[in-house]
Amino acid sequence: MTIGLEFKFRGHTRFGMELFTVHHYRQYGEHTMTETMTQSKDERMWAMLCHISALSGMIIPFGNIIGPLVIWMIKREEFPLVADQGKEVLNFNISMTIYFIVAAVLIIVVIGIVLLIILGIFFLIMTIVGAVKANEGTQYRYPVTIRFIK
Repeated sequence: MTIGLEFKFRGHTRFGMELFTVHHYRQYGEHTMTETMTQSKDERMWAMLCHISALSGMIIPFGNIIGPLVIWMIKREEFPLVADQGKEVLNFNISMTIYFIVAAVLIIVVIGIVLLIILGIFFLIMTIVGAVKANEGTQYRYPVTIRFIK
């Protein structure tokens, strides 16, 4: 397997800086595959779907864990961003499931109702933020997440 880099001139910016595109070449047998050094559109889409699939937990019991787990298991070898974001989404959703169970038990003390509402809003907002960040190609880290999967 041969690996190489090629820089191509793309033009000038308003400030006179030169723009270059970096291509990464891998040679397999008789054909050559060209990739850009940044994440591909497909990689970012699958990472975003890992985050969005967690919303299935609003319809299917434990769908917030099953959806991201399926995408992560299928695409983690193919896309490094999906491998990273899949683990992050799973950790966040396992943590949120634990928090929801604790809040449900606390309904007996009445504070659980308020906690469930706050957790539900927090879950929805953080999932959307994570999906947007993954679609931008950044490795998003959820707050208040217990790292079960490393």
